[in-house]
Amino acid sequence: METLCRLTPALSVAPQVSAEDLGGLSALGFRAIINNRPDGEAEGQPPSALLEATARRLGLAYRHIPVVSGKVTDADVQAFAAALQELRGPVLAFCRTGTRSTTLWALSQAPHLDPAAILAAAKDAGYDLSGLRPRLDAAWDAAQPQAAAEPDTPATQYDVLVVGGGAAGCAAAASLLRRRRTLRIAIIEPRETHYYQPGWTLVGGGVFNRAQTSRPMQRTLPPGVQWVRAAAAGFEPEANAVILEDGTRIGYRALIVAPGLKLDWAAIPGLEETLGRNGVTSNYRFDLSAYTWELVQGLQHGTALFTQPPMPIKCAGAPQKAMYLSCDAWRQKGVLRNIDVTFHTAAPALFGVAAYVPPLMRYVERYGAKLALQSVLKSVDGPARTAVFATRQPDGSVTEETRSFDMLHVVPPQVAPDVVRASPFADAAGWVEVNPETLRHPGYGNVFSLGDACSAPNAKTAAAIRKQAPVVAENLVAVLEGRDPHAVYDGYGSCPLTVERGKVVLAEFGYGGKLLPTVPWDSTKPRRSAWVLKTKLLPTLYFDVMLRGREWLARPKLLPHVPAPHEAAAAMPERQGARAG
Repeated sequence: METLCRLTPALSVAPQVSAEDLGGLSALGFRAIINNRPDGEAEGQPPSALLEATARRLGLAYRHIPVVSGKVTDADVQAFAAALQELRGPVLAFCRTGTRSTTLWALSQAPHLDPAAILAAAKDAGYDLSGLRPRLDAAWDAAQPQAAAEPDTPATQYDVLVVGGGAAGCAAAASLLRRRRTLRIAIIEPRETHYYQPGWTLVGGGVFNRAQTSRPMQRTLPPGVQWVRAAAAGFEPEANAVILEDGTRIGYRALIVAPGLKLDWAAIPGLEETLGRNGVTSNYRFDLSAYTWELVQGLQHGTALFTQPPMPIKCAGAPQKAMYLSCDAWRQKGVLRNIDVTFHTAAPALFGVAAYVPPLMRYVERYGAKLALQSVLKSVDGPARTAVFATRQPDGSVTEETRSFDMLHVVPPQVAPDVVRASPFADAAGWVEVNPETLRHPGYGNVFSLGDACSAPNAKTAAAIRKQAPVVAENLVAVLEGRDPHAVYDGYGSCPLTVERGKVVLAEFGYGGKLLPTVPWDSTKPRRSAWVLKTKLLPTLYFDVMLRGREWLARPKLLPHVPAPHEAAAAMPERQGARAG
């Protein structure tokens, strides 16, 4: 095939591609093909159906977006932009000469990138799109806030505005400052205290005290970042502004939405009024984790129930970690045989990554616990010490059961914060919609999200944030400089499953349940070294490494190298052709 021309790290364009070329493109690392030629446009042109069948056989994704030469419509541009959001790069787009594909890319980026930067990138690839400048300018101008028409334009403007001062917001801001110290960054956060939430499980297991899991917010914010001590009440992305609860509007060039998630205690009738008493507790609240340990120490016999709601939730292993540490404490005291333990989970399996289920099941059996799958807590009567569960049966029917308890550890349903669900950034489920690889919003090119609030289908853990923050920082800097995002998040998450006091199954995995162990060992095996990591090292790594932008073992993965024109020409036979469009 003819020379490949690279527009961005994720996208290259080329003249006509044949079915025979697709194998070579796959070998070069391309993962998707976009065909912008209508069928039958020229004699000898391979039909789209043939190219699609060949691409599928080679494991390449394929899109046919036919565009009539000289008539690139807005609908064509929207279809091309949607394809780029859906496909995993690197992507190769082609037409007769590559000009239509380049034009589609340019117009799809016009609302987000400066027209001069777009034209320069096209020129570097060998395509002169100067005649497209009026259309690019019009799209760019239409996407910009109109200061003259906005008498209440925000008086305060930042290069980057971060909503949320938790792990995600602080880590992303710190990683940004590591790259560009001169950026003006502000974090909107109303709380005065920053919590190390992974430690609450250890408080509930009698390992940590609560003081080890909190620090003043001022100490955890990255030095050089402005702290806006308020809550975000709304978003105006067309004006590049965030509205605070008092009506103040703050402007930005780029926005990071990282407010965490909402623990929906009220979704379970009777729960809120009995939390912290009547034997009802939860390690998901700072003020309740110590009560968990108090209940564990006091229980000599009776019934202990542990619950897990439907996904998504933060740290999917935390509900069962509470059970393991409690059971191990009862075992050491010699009273476990007197306690009826049941783990009620809404999931169809004990853990979402199949490789970790067998070792976890061995601990369930070791402790003599019962496992109630697809069982959801519906209501709680604290004074009566009863709980109602709805359980899906194998035939699809749902039955309800009322159970008495002496101890009930509850994990509440979890949803996106109200301000996110009511925003233009939300997907159908209420989370901030993002491309799962770049963590960039598909509709607003200067908006990113990470952590618990974003829609990426990864485990919602602090370990995931450790890998997401550098990706967001790298890609946000690229956007501010008029470039496309080029860093990729692979879905990494980690869940140190404390199966007993002194041993941890260090589950590490990415998108699709792929195991991603940091150390080349069998990560399904319980280890004492992982316990030391969990109890001694991770708090320090959290506060003094991740929240300070030190990307130890977390440097972002860049998109696979796409050959420059001279490299591609050397790798594949070149045919001469014109670029008339």
